[in-house]
Amino acid sequence: MFDTLQDRLQSAFKSLRGKGRLSEADIDAVAREIRVALLDADVAVPVVRDFIANVKERARGSEVSQALNPAQQVIKIVNDELVGILGGETRRIRYAKNPPTVIMLAGLQGAGKTTLAGKLGLWLKGQGKSPMLVAADLQRPNAVKQLQVVGEQAGVTVFAPEPGNGVGDPVKVATDGLAEARRTLHDVVIVDTAGRLGIDAELMQQAADIRAAVDPDEVLFVIDAMIGQDAVVTAEAFLEGVDFTGVVLTKLDGDARGGAALSVRSITGRPIMFASTGEKLTDFDAFHPDRMASRILDMGDMLTLIEQAEKALDTEQAAKDAERMLGGTFTMDDLLTQLEGIAKLGSMSKIMGMIPGMGQYKEQINNFDEREFDRIKAIIKSMTPAERDNPKLIDGSRRTRISKGSGTQVKDVNNVVDQFFAMRKMMQQMSKGGGVPGMPGIPGMPGVGKRAGAKQKPQQKKKGKRVSGNPAKRAAEAAGATKKDGASAFGFPAGGNDEFELPKELKDLL
Repeated sequence: MFDTLQDRLQSAFKSLRGKGRLSEADIDAVAREIRVALLDADVAVPVVRDFIANVKERARGSEVSQALNPAQQVIKIVNDELVGILGGETRRIRYAKNPPTVIMLAGLQGAGKTTLAGKLGLWLKGQGKSPMLVAADLQRPNAVKQLQVVGEQAGVTVFAPEPGNGVGDPVKVATDGLAEARRTLHDVVIVDTAGRLGIDAELMQQAADIRAAVDPDEVLFVIDAMIGQDAVVTAEAFLEGVDFTGVVLTKLDGDARGGAALSVRSITGRPIMFASTGEKLTDFDAFHPDRMASRILDMGDMLTLIEQAEKALDTEQAAKDAERMLGGTFTMDDLLTQLEGIAKLGSMSKIMGMIPGMGQYKEQINNFDEREFDRIKAIIKSMTPAERDNPKLIDGSRRTRISKGSGTQVKDVNNVVDQFFAMRKMMQQMSKGGGVPGMPGIPGMPGVGKRAGAKQKPQQKKKGKRVSGNPAKRAAEAAGATKKDGASAFGFPAGGNDEFELPKELKDLL
């Protein structure tokens, strides 16, 4: 969503690097580039005007003039101002003292309210709540049916007494849903209301009537992040007609310029509370202004990545896997477990986007084939239990059988097996005291640091032979696993990262 803005801001900051002090001309030049970048991203003009004024005022102050690194100080100022226009602090749901807490969803048709109701319900279940969805959108064709399907997928109760499609009273459905939630002891009620293709009096009146009837604790305005400059007009209209308490951004994974996220909070004064970043019900989380600003400036979002890893991965199992690696007993089953664990974190592009400094690798990340993991898993699952436990049993005839069973070619099986032995050999070397911090170029494998207290032996170079400085590549070459075409079985350059150097944070995670 913010790729273009990220690139433009990075380009603006390049001119500041290496300067011991910043002149007025330097500040004006970078401010001009930032202004153009924000306007190109469809950020509202009043928001851009105030943002640039604040940046220039602070850049001319003592915090920059007396700084040891003025360029980094300006980047910090821009980060602070981005956090400010995105809302400052994370806004949490205000739960009612006497349950159930009522959350009403409002917005235009097509913004994704119904799907978001299921996402919010699933998220609330993860917070230990017992939510119920109320189908009060009785206008849009099949809206009630869609909510029932989404609710079933999320494992959340749906109250839908009317078939919809123009039949039924949405205000009565909302009030009856609240009464049903009290009777069945649900502690959160999510009311899905009707939307329209455009702002009109009927939409606002219906939403206002539902709000008056159920007296919600939170009214969430759901807005499509790709709507562009119209986001401001739409948000102001809903603020006047319904008076929402928070904003939810949907379709943040789109390829539009994303100025809505940077405009709505400043224009309406209402906080962005949640963000939807994909089509899956799990692609949804609380909105953190500081983390979003950090991602826009290509400084990563390690906190979110760590939180997702803690939810998706079994830390005890990961520790056992690391011990098995160092002990030289790592098997294909262990590799399969690691790959499945990484898959739970989401797509590699999303994971990489949370790593600091990965903006410079956009092209490689975007070209990464997510199906590569599926092919590797298919190959491993086509092996017998004995072959997975002891891959040395896999001879020529077995590789042919495995390739047919997994729908791949023999060379693909060869690559996976050879890469596996290269990894295991490297682990055995590490267990003897060498130690390699992380495993670049092999996604799905946990990074293993140097052993505490182990003495590090200096590398011996043979005369007349060039030795790679990449530890993963040395191990791959030693095992004869480096492919002639330079591509590994795991989708990255062979044996490591000569062309794609991963940062330390990612090496530690993998």
